[in-house]
Amino acid sequence: MFKECCPELIPVMEKLAAENPHIDALIKRHAELNQLIDDVEAGREHMEEIELDKLKKEKLHIKDEVYQAVLEYKKAHTL
Repeated sequence: MFKECCPELIPVMEKLAAENPHIDALIKRHAELNQLIDDVEAGREHMEEIELDKLKKEKLHIKDEVYQAVLEYKKAHTL
Protein backbone atom coordinates (compact mmCIF):
# COMPACT_ATOMS: atom_id res chain seq x y z
CA MET A 1 0.00 0.00 0.00
CA PHE A 2 2.75 2.45 0.87
CA LYS A 3 4.36 1.80 -2.50
CA GLU A 4 1.15 2.76 -4.31
CA CYS A 5 0.33 5.87 -2.30
CA CYS A 6 3.74 7.36 -1.63
CA PRO A 7 6.60 5.76 -3.57
CA GLU A 8 8.87 8.75 -2.87
CA LEU A 9 8.90 7.79 0.82
CA ILE A 10 9.97 4.17 0.30
CA PRO A 11 13.74 4.80 0.70
CA VAL A 12 13.20 6.55 4.04
CA MET A 13 10.76 3.87 5.18
CA GLU A 14 13.30 1.17 4.34
CA LYS A 15 15.98 2.97 6.38
CA LEU A 16 13.58 3.41 9.29
CA ALA A 17 12.51 -0.23 9.16
CA ALA A 18 16.14 -1.34 9.22
CA GLU A 19 16.95 0.91 12.19
CA ASN A 20 13.73 0.66 14.18
CA PRO A 21 12.07 -2.70 14.95
CA HIS A 22 8.80 -0.98 15.91
CA ILE A 23 8.51 0.75 12.54
CA ASP A 24 9.47 -2.50 10.80
CA ALA A 25 6.67 -4.31 12.65
CA LEU A 26 4.18 -1.56 11.79
CA ILE A 27 5.04 -1.73 8.09
CA LYS A 28 4.64 -5.51 8.10
CA ARG A 29 1.33 -5.29 9.97
CA HIS A 30 0.11 -2.67 7.50
CA ALA A 31 0.88 -5.03 4.61
CA GLU A 32 -0.96 -7.89 6.36
CA LEU A 33 -4.00 -5.71 6.99
CA ASN A 34 -3.95 -4.44 3.43
CA GLN A 35 -4.01 -7.99 2.07
CA LEU A 36 -6.75 -9.12 4.45
CA ILE A 37 -8.94 -6.11 3.69
CA ASP A 38 -8.45 -6.65 -0.05
CA ASP A 39 -9.41 -10.32 0.35
CA VAL A 40 -12.57 -9.46 2.27
CA GLU A 41 -13.60 -6.76 -0.18
CA ALA A 42 -12.98 -9.12 -3.12
CA GLY A 43 -15.10 -11.84 -1.50
CA ARG A 44 -12.20 -14.25 -0.94
CA GLU A 45 -12.61 -13.95 2.84
CA HIS A 46 -15.66 -13.37 5.00
CA MET A 47 -15.82 -10.93 7.88
CA GLU A 48 -18.50 -8.96 9.67
CA GLU A 49 -18.65 -5.32 8.57
CA ILE A 50 -17.85 -4.06 12.06
CA GLU A 51 -14.68 -6.16 12.17
CA LEU A 52 -13.67 -4.95 8.72
CA ASP A 53 -14.14 -1.36 9.87
CA LYS A 54 -11.88 -2.02 12.88
CA LEU A 55 -9.17 -3.36 10.60
CA LYS A 56 -9.46 -0.35 8.31
CA LYS A 57 -9.10 1.99 11.28
CA GLU A 58 -6.07 0.06 12.54
CA LYS A 59 -4.50 0.23 9.07
CA LEU A 60 -5.09 3.99 8.90
CA HIS A 61 -3.61 4.49 12.37
CA ILE A 62 -0.51 2.55 11.34
CA LYS A 63 -0.19 4.57 8.14
CA ASP A 64 -0.39 7.80 10.15
CA GLU A 65 2.21 6.58 12.66
CA VAL A 66 4.65 5.48 9.97
CA TYR A 67 4.14 8.70 8.02
CA GLN A 68 4.84 10.75 11.15
CA ALA A 69 8.03 8.75 11.76
CA VAL A 70 9.09 9.39 8.15
CA LEU A 71 8.53 13.13 8.53
CA GLU A 72 10.52 13.21 11.76
CA TYR A 73 13.33 11.20 10.17
CA LYS A 74 13.47 13.50 7.15
CA LYS A 75 13.47 16.58 9.38
CA ALA A 76 16.29 15.19 11.53
CA HIS A 77 18.38 14.26 8.49
CA THR A 78 17.93 17.44 6.45
CA LEU A 79 20.56 20.12 6.57
